[in-house]
Amino acid sequence: MALAQCKTLPKYGGMVMTIQAVFFDMGGTIETYRYTQELRIQATPGIQQRLISAGIDLGLSNMQLYETVSIGLKRYHQWSVQCLDELSPEQVWRDYILPDYSTNKAALDVIAEELMMYIELHYYEREMRPEIPSVLEAIHRMGLKIGLISNVCSRGQVGASLEQYGIENYFDPIVLSSEYGRRKPDPAIFHYAARLANVPTSECLYVGDRIARDILGARKAGYRLAIQIRHDFDHGEVEEGATPDAIIDQMTELIDILKTELDQLTCAAPFTDGCFRPIRALLFDAGDILYFRPQRGRRLKCYLKELSLDHAALITTEHKALELQAYQGEIDQEQYREGILRLYGVTQPEQIERGKQILQDEDNDIHFFAGVRKTLLALKNMGYLLGIVTDTANPVHVKLSWFERGGFGTLWDSIVSSRELGVRKPDPQIYQAALKQLGVSADQTVFVGHKASELEGARAVGIKTIAFNYEQSAQADYYVAKFAEILKVPIIT
Repeated sequence: MALAQCKTLPKYGGMVMTIQAVFFDMGGTIETYRYTQELRIQATPGIQQRLISAGIDLGLSNMQLYETVSIGLKRYHQWSVQCLDELSPEQVWRDYILPDYSTNKAALDVIAEELMMYIELHYYEREMRPEIPSVLEAIHRMGLKIGLISNVCSRGQVGASLEQYGIENYFDPIVLSSEYGRRKPDPAIFHYAARLANVPTSECLYVGDRIARDILGARKAGYRLAIQIRHDFDHGEVEEGATPDAIIDQMTELIDILKTELDQLTCAAPFTDGCFRPIRALLFDAGDILYFRPQRGRRLKCYLKELSLDHAALITTEHKALELQAYQGEIDQEQYREGILRLYGVTQPEQIERGKQILQDEDNDIHFFAGVRKTLLALKNMGYLLGIVTDTANPVHVKLSWFERGGFGTLWDSIVSSRELGVRKPDPQIYQAALKQLGVSADQTVFVGHKASELEGARAVGIKTIAFNYEQSAQADYYVAKFAEILKVPIIT
């Protein structure tokens, strides 16, 4: 085994950014798995028994139930692979496996997780790779964090399997698509795991068996290394989209890769110009800093006018409360958009659906400020850690898709969203969450923002500030008229 390509290690202040955390995939990586049709047919009576015990008799033979479950799971898998949403076990059973059967939905919901976990444990033969315990112990002794990111339909199978293998105590965090709501290769789930581990994405390594899920997702999230471990299983899916840094057959080979990385840190040389930069990280607001919406509100205004409704801007207590709920993750984006429409007086279901689509189209109609991509790339190449601190009702995966469109999706070491964290700027917690993940102090960090309150919030924490596209009342340490001028700010150059 050898690294597929040699990377130049990024530097800041004479230090080299290297691996702090190792994340693993579960199925095909920590464990191997296989299945046969015979195995699944033999396991199906267990599903039948659980349904009947819950008072749900579908009137199907075991073979018919096997076919129904198999078709439903395949239909759900095809849908989720396309959109990368991961539904709850309750939704999967209701909407994909048994949508054509008149069942007691409440009773089905009660046992949906148990059914899904039974399928994942009994519709497959699972076996831990024998070298895993010794590898995990070796990584632990290196002082590295160990985490897990898994696409899985149930909430309990991964934990149960790790406990069975006797290795559950090594992993923190454990991030499951069934809980997060998004699947690999969505980079958002990789960012979420890195934030829980309090490690910059550029200092994470990921090991998985799938190119199209594991390697591609880690790449999009900006992980330092993405390692593929071979798994002898035909998934029937196209494996493309990214190139792994290394391909291994045994997990023990990972130890040599980690040792090489850590040795490079030990032998790291300082900056060739002898400079020590006091600033190590830059945090950016997103909206009205990286991008703007020149047409925002116009389509909605036309739609409301079409419905003979008042289209003046909402400046009400009810709207502010609704916005707060959405920005703090208490309601989702769909509920927020519907709430806005109802405040305007839209009540008919079909009109609400059309209005929600208009609001979504307006949200996605973004334009990037001149110089954003080039400036961010320059900052990254200079060795700075880059983070986002954003108040938003949009899920992280939506913003990442915009950044990818702009050509800078992989540059972020940290993304802290009010929707995920549950607090908004200028609350100090949201700035401190970014500092903690990046491993920097406030006086080593700059926040680039436009709102007076958010710039003041950063200053109150001790973070230096740069104002761009700013409000008239904004107070900052530095002001720039163009985004590219950030590179000329004295504390950056």
